[in-house]
Amino acid sequence: MKRIWTLTLAHLLFFSLSAQEKDTSVAELTEEQYLALFEYYLDSVSNSLSYGTGTITLKGSLATLTVPEGFKYLNAKDSKMVLEDLWGNPPSEDEPSLGMLFSTHEGPNSDSSFAINITYSEEGYIDDSDAKSIDYDDLLETMQEDAVEVNELRKEMGYETVELIGWASAPFYDGTQKKLHWAKELKFGESVDHTLNYNIRVLGRKGYLQMNVIGEMAVFPEVQSTINAILPAVAFNEGNRYDDFNPDIDEVAAYGIGGLIAGKVLAKTGILATIGLFLAKFWKFLAIGAVAFFSGFKRFFRKKESPKVEDEASQERPEENKD
Repeated sequence: MKRIWTLTLAHLLFFSLSAQEKDTSVAELTEEQYLALFEYYLDSVSNSLSYGTGTITLKGSLATLTVPEGFKYLNAKDSKMVLEDLWGNPPSEDEPSLGMLFSTHEGPNSDSSFAINITYSEEGYIDDSDAKSIDYDDLLETMQEDAVEVNELRKEMGYETVELIGWASAPFYDGTQKKLHWAKELKFGESVDHTLNYNIRVLGRKGYLQMNVIGEMAVFPEVQSTINAILPAVAFNEGNRYDDFNPDIDEVAAYGIGGLIAGKVLAKTGILATIGLFLAKFWKFLAIGAVAFFSGFKRFFRKKESPKVEDEASQERPEENKD
């Protein structure tokens, strides 16, 4: 069970107990009230986060982030908490978050906007010579098949399954800037609302920077309208750039642009294996879980209260018989 889930339940219990002190039974609180309390707690967590703007140095001297106008930067520590504890994503020890970007007027628990998670993968220099020969329709089919296999692992780990619906935006590679971006439309579990997963990759000397846009499909037009401001926001520093590659000492990745889009890396066995447990906002699912929990919690109190009434009635009956 996630830490934020436990803290949320404790927080809601506090409110419930406070309600009892004011002669309001726990059983009298509605599901809407429980959900409101849950959202109140998310707001309090969101308001405790510290954001920055301007120029940010990422991972020592690896790269520089220039926070785009209209955005704010959340540091790596707080980003990890948002991704894993608030949103319920699997931990990512191999590629930890270097920070996140949020719209200036939005936060982690907002559905009206999107977030951008920044990570770095040191898989080696990506040879981009295959970029012009990729059939993206064929690549999509392969990715959809891989997603089915990954879902077995997700279920074992206790996470929602993910269906890759298709391209929201087909891959585009800028060979001059060494930047690649594409967007996937995803479906988590039985959710009716689909999720947007917009991927940006900046190629470097020893690997690549990732900027993953996370949000509902409804924000896709907004992402498209700001993509030209987002793309130049992150850049490798001198010595780590794509053109700084030294074939005599630097390693070359076992895949090219196609493998990068498909999300594959070379495993120790020498076999290409699927990676990438898709990121999403799960706080709404946690909220639904809170309501379900307290619906049962409410029924529990009702059951506890019922025998008490019967006991009191049974104690009065003998007195009535004596009369």
